[in-house]
Amino acid sequence: MRVFGTQRGTPYGYSLYEVEAYGTGSTTPPPTTGTNLDDPRKKEIAMKLVSSFENSSLDWRAQFAYIEDIKDGRGYTAGIIGFCSGTGDMLDLVERYTAKQPGNPLASYLPALRRVNGTDSHEGLDPGFPAAWRQAARDSVFTQTQEEERDRVYFNPAVSQAKADGLRALGQFAYYDAAVMHGEDGFRSIRAVALSRATPPSRGGNEKTYLNAFLDAREEEMRKEEAHSDTTRVSTAQRRFLNENNYDLNTPLYWSVYGDPYSITG
Repeated sequence: MRVFGTQRGTPYGYSLYEVEAYGTGSTTPPPTTGTNLDDPRKKEIAMKLVSSFENSSLDWRAQFAYIEDIKDGRGYTAGIIGFCSGTGDMLDLVERYTAKQPGNPLASYLPALRRVNGTDSHEGLDPGFPAAWRQAARDSVFTQTQEEERDRVYFNPAVSQAKADGLRALGQFAYYDAAVMHGEDGFRSIRAVALSRATPPSRGGNEKTYLNAFLDAREEEMRKEEAHSDTTRVSTAQRRFLNENNYDLNTPLYWSVYGDPYSITG
């Protein structure tokens, strides 16, 4: 509402003692501030960020066929989120895929995947498993199942917990990325350390203070494993966004990982 004064009754200016407004008002809702990570646009950003961390590429859809042993004690790492033969999520993925497509190229490896679960062994998987994985990745049912498992196991639980802690898109991404690398148990441990050091926004705490505590705990956990001791996915990416107060992960985004620069400008 705007009020115009057109005639002064005194030399001292205008004074308002009472104002009343009538009418139905605008039906246009006010613009919202902030978007959660499960918004499709923000989720696409999250997928590109993780792909830059895991595969040195923003093209996360090109990673369905990726597979290698990165020598981190988890056996084969593969697919868009790094499903591992030694941690159970690859086994779950192949079981769900086989339930949909019984004759798929990976089905015959299910007994071996069950045997190597919890180890870094390739017994029963070599030499044909990597080729079978790449063949399966040409099947849209398999790529869809990879996305479903990524969301079921990692993305949805992490984002849900971050929302409950009062965190915006950046914090939701920090939780998700931690779950991707460390698994659910590792993520819970990191969060527990952060909660012991700072109060989350849902409990009246400062968001920046809490996220710094979470990222500190994350880096400490990463340094415990030689294969993950390079913490640039935190220090020169997530921490940079936090220092820029970009809690909503708004573009443009600029970061670096392992010395390589990346950006999302659109």
